[in-house]
Amino acid sequence: MTQSFDYIIVGAGSAGCVLANRLSEDADVSVALLEFGGSDSSIFIQMPTALSIPMNMKKYNWFYESEPEPYLNNRRMHCPRGKVLGGSSSINGMVYVRGHALDFNEWESQGARDWGYRHCLPYFRKADQWAFGSDEYRSQDGPLAVNNGNNMRNPLYRAFIEAGQEAGYMKTDDYNGRQQEGFGPMHMTVKNGLRWSTANAYLKPVLSRPNLKVITGALSQRILLDGKRASGVEFTRDGNKQSLSARREVILSAGPIASPHLLQLSGIGPGSVLQQAGIEVVHDLPGVGENLQDHLEFYFQFRCKQPITLNAELNLWRKFLIGSRWLLTKSGLGATNHFESCAFIRSRPGIEWPDIQYHFLPGAMRYDGNAAFDGHGFQVHVGHNKPVSRGTVRVRTPSVQDKPEIIFNYLKAEEDIEAYRACVRLTREIIGQPAMDAYRDSEIQPGESVQSDDEIDAFVRGAVESAYHPSCACRMGEDDRAVVDSETRVRGIEALRVVDSSIFPTITNGNLNSPTIMLAERSADLIKGKDMLEPSEASIGLGQDWETLQRSVTT
Repeated sequence: MTQSFDYIIVGAGSAGCVLANRLSEDADVSVALLEFGGSDSSIFIQMPTALSIPMNMKKYNWFYESEPEPYLNNRRMHCPRGKVLGGSSSINGMVYVRGHALDFNEWESQGARDWGYRHCLPYFRKADQWAFGSDEYRSQDGPLAVNNGNNMRNPLYRAFIEAGQEAGYMKTDDYNGRQQEGFGPMHMTVKNGLRWSTANAYLKPVLSRPNLKVITGALSQRILLDGKRASGVEFTRDGNKQSLSARREVILSAGPIASPHLLQLSGIGPGSVLQQAGIEVVHDLPGVGENLQDHLEFYFQFRCKQPITLNAELNLWRKFLIGSRWLLTKSGLGATNHFESCAFIRSRPGIEWPDIQYHFLPGAMRYDGNAAFDGHGFQVHVGHNKPVSRGTVRVRTPSVQDKPEIIFNYLKAEEDIEAYRACVRLTREIIGQPAMDAYRDSEIQPGESVQSDDEIDAFVRGAVESAYHPSCACRMGEDDRAVVDSETRVRGIEALRVVDSSIFPTITNGNLNSPTIMLAERSADLIKGKDMLEPSEASIGLGQDWETLQRSVTT
């Protein structure tokens, strides 16, 4: 017999865990949460410093891959997505960035009604459990723990911030508060030395609720439709086909790749794409899978004059000691993601809010956790955060087992290429400041020989990597190309919503876990028909004379 629930949520990731918690608050409402992945109990997930391990394990990662990217030397780009309770919040870098306030005003200007900053800030605060007090921007009362890890004990973190100030940039004490622009401490989702994923923050505290059923090992095949109304979800579990029926709504929170793919598998999407894949067109919705966006970054690496970097901690004995201390006390280097200082700057005059982001790391290594070279070094991850280039997610066949065709078209737009030239030149200027003199040795990557536009372009095309922030392929808005409306309802289909980063109209300025959680918090109130939280009147800190200056004091 088919079980029936009021709400069926597909995907127990950054958004799905939030929705499961909030929707099941009403004891009279039944909620089913479907997730193909399993337990997040692994030490490699829970220990913050081990972040590179689950990200590279097929047990926890869907291992999506792009098609050969035509503007990146035809390289296929890795696109990890979480396959575990907590989704990508269980395998990500734990970096907490809300985005710039004006990102959300941009959403509203593109048709996402009532998704401006004044409407979103109260929901950031609702989620927030900020370690350093409450004000009109931050809160200590939410489930999502946020702090600064080991509080920048390594002197390189503060040297980077000082170098930014010496280069003429602002300092910001809280880039998630009034003023994002500038150099300052970086925030992470860690609590008492543990990764604070949405599984830990939202799902586990409510697993005992009798009205919430979590089904793992469930691979969703398609949304069941009764005409143009979503009536349930078909999935396979242990090789058996099963289904659940939804009395109220089906909510897709499968993520920025799987949500558009699952819509298309269900016959909802661009008619020509569906027909080419051999799928019957139930509802021709041309925006599904379009408008795909992501962030790129590369590592700027330098040798370090002093033996104070993380490169000394990469041998097996040091890793054993770090792991042992973490197991016993949940403290030390095992309790941080190591990204403890950062910056947001503008690439040129005339840009109203920052478009370049820095993550500083007091070590020189790759994402797989291995050393980049022998000896001591440090690196800064740098990327352009407001790309113009757009890509697609397109179904290939009627089987969910066949991964979709993904192409980002990275660096297709000339504006994006120019921004990366600025990334190289501005970073060299910052690291060249006196605050770094005691530490900075020779440049490893890109290397001093990379100077001209052509040399920089060639380096970037060969070295740049995804920052793992795919989004926007089920865009929210009110026009004919939008996939969901401003209440996250799929246009033209009743009782079906999408709630995850795929519905962002444009990518935000920073890492995407925090805005995804905010989106789910606000969407839960929309779904429940509750009065929305009172809009905030908090001010936004902007650079003075941004029209004419690339770096400036705040107003």
